[in-house]
Amino acid sequence: MSEPHPDFLPYHRSWFDDDEINEVVDTLKSGWLTTGPKTKQFEEDFRAFTGCGHAVAVSSCTAALHLAFATQSFETGDEVITTPMTFPATVNPALHLGLKPVFVDIEPGTLNIDLAKVEEKITPRTRFLLPVHFGGHACDLDRLRDIAGRHNLTIIEDGAHALGAGYRGQRIGGHGHPVAFSFYANKNITTGEGGMLAISDAALEEEARVLRLQGISKDAWKRYSKDGFAHYELQTPGYKYNMADLNAALGIHQLKKAERFHEIRKRYAQIYTEAFKPMQEVETPEVRHYTDPAWHIYWLALNLETLTISRDEFLNIMQSRGIGMAVHYRALHLQPYFRNHFDYSLEDLPLASSYSERLVSLPLYPRMTEADVQRVIDTVQAVIHEHRR
Repeated sequence: MSEPHPDFLPYHRSWFDDDEINEVVDTLKSGWLTTGPKTKQFEEDFRAFTGCGHAVAVSSCTAALHLAFATQSFETGDEVITTPMTFPATVNPALHLGLKPVFVDIEPGTLNIDLAKVEEKITPRTRFLLPVHFGGHACDLDRLRDIAGRHNLTIIEDGAHALGAGYRGQRIGGHGHPVAFSFYANKNITTGEGGMLAISDAALEEEARVLRLQGISKDAWKRYSKDGFAHYELQTPGYKYNMADLNAALGIHQLKKAERFHEIRKRYAQIYTEAFKPMQEVETPEVRHYTDPAWHIYWLALNLETLTISRDEFLNIMQSRGIGMAVHYRALHLQPYFRNHFDYSLEDLPLASSYSERLVSLPLYPRMTEADVQRVIDTVQAVIHEHRR
C-alpha cells in the first residue's frame, strides 16, 4: 500500500466556528436533544432564507423527497420523469412508494435534465416531474412549469445541491413547488446529517409533519411543554424522519454563514473556469443567464480523445499527488439495478452515458485558500500536459 501524500488536500472540509460548537454545548446542557426549540428555530430561519412558505426539518434530503411524494396522490405504477445524472437518493423514495422512474437525457454544459426531451417521455401514467439542480445550477423552472401545466403534472424539486442558488432573482425553495434540501457533511451548509422540505401548501406541510414522526399528532417537545400534558394520537403509519436539536444547532449558525460561503464558492469557481476554459482537453461548466448557481460541485469533463489516460487513471494520478477528487456521477441508467429491472442501455441516454465516463469533481469549499485553488489548477494542468495525445 502506498504512503498517503504528506500534504493531502481533501475533497471537502466543513467550516465550523465557536458559534456552532457553543450552540451544540447549549443543546447538551439544555437537556433537550431531539426535535425541539432549536429545530423550530432552524426551520423558521430557513423559511426566511429561501422565501418558502413552510420548512420541515428532517433527517436527510432522502427523507424530504420521500415526504414530498408521500403527501401527493398517485397510484402504484405511476411515473416520475427525472434525470439519470444524480445520486440514487433522488429516485429511491419514488421506488419505495411504487412509482416508476423514467429517465430523460441531460443537456451539455449544465448536466441538468434536457427539457426539450421531456415531453416525448410523457405518458398517461406520468404524474411527476423531478428535476435535479445539478451542482447547484438551477433548472429552467419556467419551462418546467409550462410543461407541467400543459400535462397536469406535479413538480417536486431535488435541491440537494441548490441551497442558496438563485433562479431569476429568487432563491431555490421559494417558487411554490416542494423542494428537498440536503445538509449532509459535504453540502454547502451542514448539520452532519439532515435535510429540509420546503413546501408552500399549509395542508401538505401539516401532513408532512405528521408523517415525519411516526404519523402521530404531537411532537414530544409539545406534549411535555409547560402548556400541560397532551396525549399523542396515531393518525397514519408514518416514518422516523425528524431532525434532532443537536443537528439543528449546527444548522442555525451554518445558515448565517451561507451567503459568505456562497460568495467564496462563486469566486473559486470563476478562478477554475478562467484557468480551464482555454484547455481543449477539458470541458467546463456553463452558467445560464437565469441562474446564480450554488456551486456545490465544480466538475470537469475530460475530452478523452485528446488524452492517453482514462478518467479513472486521471483520478488516481490526482489523488497520488495530494488532491482529493470525486465523481458526480455515474448515471443511474448504467447502475446494475436499473439495467436489470428497467432494461436501460448506453444508447438510450447517450449524453448521460458519455459524461459518466468523463466527469471528475474538483475540491471546492470555503475552507480552501486561493493557494489551495491554485494548487488544484497547477496539478490538473500538469497531469493534462503529461498525458496529452
